[in-house]
Amino acid sequence: MPGLVTATGVLAFLADEEPELKVFALKTLNDDIDTVWTEVAGSLSQIEALYEDDSFPERRLAALVLAKVYFHLQAYNESMTFALAAGPLFKLDAPGEFEETIISKCVDQYIAVSAARHSTTKQTKNDISLPAIATTFGTGAPDGSVLISPTTPFSQSTLPSKSLLSRASTDNTILDPTFQPTKQGRSNSIAPITDNNTERALQQVIERLFEECLKHRKYRQVVGIAVEAKNLDVLRRVIKRAGADDKQTTDSSQGTAEELMDYLLSISMDIVQERGLRTEILRLILDLLNDIPNPDYFAIAKCVVHLDSDEEAENMLRQLVAKGDQNSIAIAYQIAFDLYDNATQEFLAKVIKSLPSGEPPKPKEKPKAEDEAAAESEPLLENQEEEAEEELPEETAKVYRNIRSILTGSKAIKLNLEFLYRNNHTDLSILNKVRDSLEGRNSIFHTAITFCNAFMNAGTTNDKFFRDNLEWLGKAVNWSKFTATAALGVIHRGNLSQSRKLLEPYLPKQAGVNQGSIYSQGGALYAYGLIHANHGADALDYLRTHFNAAEEEVIQHGGALGLGIAGMATGDENIFDDLTKVLFADSALNGEAVGLSMGLIMLGTGNAKALETMFTYAHETTHEKIVRGCAIGMALIMFGRQEGADVMIEGLLTDPDPALRYGGVLTVAMAYCGTGSNKAIRKLLHLAVSDVNDDVRRVAVMSLGFILFRKPGSVPRMVELLAESYNPHVRYGSAMALGISCAGTGLDEAIDLLEPMMKDPTDFVRQGALIALSMIMVQQNEVMNPKVASIRKTLKKVVGDRHEDAMTKFGAAVALGILDAGGRNCSIGLQTQTGNLNMSGIVGMAVFTQYWYWFPFTHFLSLSFVPTSIIGLDHELEIPSFKFHCATRPSLFDYPPELEVKAEQGPTMVTTAVLSTTAQAKRRAQKKERAQRRESMDIDSPIVTKSSAPQASGDKMDVDDDKKVKPDESQDKKEGDATGEREGSVDSKKKGEKEKVGYEIENMSRVLPGQFKYISFPAGRYKPVKKPTGGPLLLHDTQPEEPKALIEEKLKKVTTEKAPVVGAGPGATPRHPNASAQSIFNHMAQRGINSQSVRDLFAISRGTQAEADAVMRARDAARDAAVFGEQGAGTGEGAAAAAGVLTAIDEDNEGDEEAPVPRDFNYHTDAEDDE
Repeated sequence: MPGLVTATGVLAFLADEEPELKVFALKTLNDDIDTVWTEVAGSLSQIEALYEDDSFPERRLAALVLAKVYFHLQAYNESMTFALAAGPLFKLDAPGEFEETIISKCVDQYIAVSAARHSTTKQTKNDISLPAIATTFGTGAPDGSVLISPTTPFSQSTLPSKSLLSRASTDNTILDPTFQPTKQGRSNSIAPITDNNTERALQQVIERLFEECLKHRKYRQVVGIAVEAKNLDVLRRVIKRAGADDKQTTDSSQGTAEELMDYLLSISMDIVQERGLRTEILRLILDLLNDIPNPDYFAIAKCVVHLDSDEEAENMLRQLVAKGDQNSIAIAYQIAFDLYDNATQEFLAKVIKSLPSGEPPKPKEKPKAEDEAAAESEPLLENQEEEAEEELPEETAKVYRNIRSILTGSKAIKLNLEFLYRNNHTDLSILNKVRDSLEGRNSIFHTAITFCNAFMNAGTTNDKFFRDNLEWLGKAVNWSKFTATAALGVIHRGNLSQSRKLLEPYLPKQAGVNQGSIYSQGGALYAYGLIHANHGADALDYLRTHFNAAEEEVIQHGGALGLGIAGMATGDENIFDDLTKVLFADSALNGEAVGLSMGLIMLGTGNAKALETMFTYAHETTHEKIVRGCAIGMALIMFGRQEGADVMIEGLLTDPDPALRYGGVLTVAMAYCGTGSNKAIRKLLHLAVSDVNDDVRRVAVMSLGFILFRKPGSVPRMVELLAESYNPHVRYGSAMALGISCAGTGLDEAIDLLEPMMKDPTDFVRQGALIALSMIMVQQNEVMNPKVASIRKTLKKVVGDRHEDAMTKFGAAVALGILDAGGRNCSIGLQTQTGNLNMSGIVGMAVFTQYWYWFPFTHFLSLSFVPTSIIGLDHELEIPSFKFHCATRPSLFDYPPELEVKAEQGPTMVTTAVLSTTAQAKRRAQKKERAQRRESMDIDSPIVTKSSAPQASGDKMDVDDDKKVKPDESQDKKEGDATGEREGSVDSKKKGEKEKVGYEIENMSRVLPGQFKYISFPAGRYKPVKKPTGGPLLLHDTQPEEPKALIEEKLKKVTTEKAPVVGAGPGATPRHPNASAQSIFNHMAQRGINSQSVRDLFAISRGTQAEADAVMRARDAARDAAVFGEQGAGTGEGAAAAAGVLTAIDEDNEGDEEAPVPRDFNYHTDAEDDE
């Protein structure tokens, strides 16, 4: 039947009294509505009247016709409403633009309605106290929206704009600086549903759609809609349906329930931006996983950490240990390692407390133990007595002891320390070059060399550079001495057993008057905290005692930093109270460190009482350093709180004090770190171009790196224009944002943006560009990124350039240390190997950026250094010797080559000038000599030919040959060398071309993050219990009866040999030749022996390490002999010698020559000109 050409005749039937004719007209119009809808649009009122007539038999058909007409009129809300009223007549599976559009509209409407009804019912333990913050930061409206200012309110509306997945703003808030709240709907095109019938119809359409998807096993589509709609009931139903379908069929290619939960877990961690919804989804996943007979324990561990559910973690570990088989115990150990990597100290302490101690029963020997043990250990003995009643078998008790050692961190720290020690590839020649290029008497340069050394040797326990350069170390005064002592904490980080012995010469003494420099004592407490970073179990009491006993502000400063680092995220109220007392003393010197440490102790807790204390005091004090310390501390307390921090952010950003606004921006960075939140990004970009203070603008741009470090590819495009800003602070911030977000990636787009900034006219922008480049290029070699060599060359050139500014040189020296971090075995990791936030790494990076105000904060960057390794362990936590396969070329992930040190040549003699008359006289003399030779040969020729001519001629021939051949030989040698070099280069190219793909790697070797996709475990004795992600990896031993070969731990040997680190003794570290050379030189200088002899002897004593500047060093040593000579000679053994230098009391006499101060720079903003 041909289609309608015109609808005029058919529309006339709508006015007829016979219902049959009206139905015929509607059916005819419905079939050809796409061609005649323009005519039908004029009769909409008639069709609507039919739909509203309850007696009309085909009301649904009228609704369908209306829906199609409104669709063509692009009135999609009305079209959807009538399509829903059409009921079954609206075909979901019909192929057509109308059906697709209306289904999409229904899904949007369903998500908006369902999300609006959703309310978070459960609060976490820490969220209960948060409403109290409103009394401090917000007055009037409970949501704090009364605070209106040019920096604008942070919270926008109760409903998210559009969806969790898109988050695109429909009200163009980018152009509206006041960020007015959006309309109460999912978008402007969403119509509010007031009719219950329409809502039921919408629900039915969505249910039909879900059922269609589930029938075709398209579970992920349903999961995505359910997550956006915040409908957990649908999520539960889909996962259970998937499990039921898997039981009915053996074909699981399209996805099982476990795979679906993995997918749900990944989107809840990476895409869902609301903390409350994420918590509910994780709770749902955890409940469903626990219902499965053999669940994915690693997924459970992920959920448990995010939910802060220590009871669940304890139950899971107990279940695995109860199974008793080797595989279950290996999984339990692996989960314990994962928990240690991802959880806070507070969480781990609760789990450890609830697990059995595994100690053999000791109640019978309790009186004896009480006599020997200290008073503070008595409660522990009582707990052990109660737990000992379980009478665990020895095997089970051993497993629990191992789990506890892993959860405390001692096992992981020991393994990482061993890995860094045995694989240390620090290039000392780079350090020596930096030392020789920078004048040690200038404090900024001395500090730069200290940081370079600390970062290069972080965690390796290799402090050889300090021990070899005691003269240079002795030039440190005041805060440079503080920083140099604290560097030992970075170098020996994790060396828990030897920390007290190592730092004993520097640490404050308990009894009597403290000896030595107060800067060394403060630095030692800081170093002690760095050694025990995020592992303060044994160190907190010691640090707290010294902190409370200290009277000097410098020692309190170091003690506060040490307490904060070691007690990170413990939430210890007692330590917080001790810090508060010192804060109230209103000392600018230690107030900044105390405010920061208060934030570190309460890290991520959102403690309202702590926030109120710090916020109130920040307004009361007049010291800018204290205000800044409190502002940074408040930002750390809100770490990871997301929406829970919004009210506080509003209050800080509207404060007239720029230091508190600075803290507000940092709070945005800490609260939303790693989330990629669009509203946080919009806020930071707005502040970066609108705030009147340069510091606030700088940190606003820099904070983009913290928000987006999980999406590094998006940052270069975002800061591209900011990197060309007229304001150098914004340019610096964009450089650091690139460094933070792209750390360790070697991202070409980021490097292209930073390379021009290395030549920026402003010194601190060049400094930021160099540091950012080193962060991005860490652990990159020339095969991975060819620009590494040129960047290293640039850094060395900047360090050695006498005309370069001091700040840029400082940045270059620090950058060289970062490039080779941890002996070239560490990368910068802001997320853990399993993908969670690396809390200590993020905090370390955030505090490191504050070196702008205070250089000692630079050491915090070491908290971001993550060893890149695979350390295989068997079920007894021993390190077996085995190999795994890497399916790529060895050169791709190899260590960069060490710097070639050219042999030092002595000064060449200047050629003496020759006069023309002298040359003529020589020529005349040579002519006479030749003439005399001829005469003598003519006279004696008969005799010579008979007796000695053959021999002479033979000799002469030999000599002539020698004379003739030697130049030829040398020429041949030169040509041979050249051809050899050419052949060598060709051979190397051939080797590169012929380099085999695939090679074996030993256990406990360096494996870079990008290398894991090439790693496989061939069929053999050991198989991993999970996909390798780096760090300790538990292995399943398939041949436990066979004898196993273990890797010998080198660090154990070194520790036992060098146990008496301090003081002279049989096991003391041998004296270094430098100390002997210096003492001999001083002695001979005093005896008046001539300087040339002394110089020669000094060079001989240095052996092969003789340098061109040996004479200058010797003179410095002689000049400083009065101060350092006796100490260098008497106590020059290992750490004791360094201690003698660093603990020397600073006595600056009047008239002493001061180090040159770097020149100031003048910078004026438009705002200042306007004023």
